[in-house]
Amino acid sequence: MSAEDLLGTQGPRKGILLLLSGPAGSGKSTLLRRALSEDRNLVFSISCTTRSPREGETDGQDYHFLSDDEFSKRVENNEFLEHAEVHKWRYGTLSNAVVDILNKGKDVIMDIDVQGADQVRDSKDPVISDALVDVFLTTSDTTELEKRLRGRDSEDEDTFQLRMQTAVDEIKRWRDYTYCILSGNHEEDFKVLSSILATERMRVSRMAT
Repeated sequence: MSAEDLLGTQGPRKGILLLLSGPAGSGKSTLLRRALSEDRNLVFSISCTTRSPREGETDGQDYHFLSDDEFSKRVENNEFLEHAEVHKWRYGTLSNAVVDILNKGKDVIMDIDVQGADQVRDSKDPVISDALVDVFLTTSDTTELEKRLRGRDSEDEDTFQLRMQTAVDEIKRWRDYTYCILSGNHEEDFKVLSSILATERMRVSRMAT
């Protein structure tokens, strides 16, 4: 079989649904932003939330900001791929939005907590289950995590302690993921995530018709 014959047997590549989880302070947000800025085929999944917009945030770009009643209606209609309450606010990802992107051969990246990741894994939609790649990002120990969180200097002590306790609980779940990245510096983390994406994109099951 020639290379030309081989290409003729391949259909459009199926999209990847990359779940990126990790405790606050792991560097997850920075890694996600860089991946989106340097990878043209990667699309960010915009979540819904009941919290108010922060300064500089735009509805439909950073989040879909919903009232609590509207969020509840969408839950009742089974519109969410995943949803959870985190730090007193509700967050969720709309199923149809993700499936539409994946069917176009684009890769979706989700910044998601461990509760949400569990729900995505439980999805019965074959498009979701076939596309799923889950990655956990964390520091090598909680001391480094605490150092990073303290360095933000953006929260009161009660909020800090809440985030630390949540982080400790989340780290215990790292074995539930296919990949685990021990965060070093931003450059190292990006190289590892890029290699995971490159590997997953070369899977025959994502290319064959």
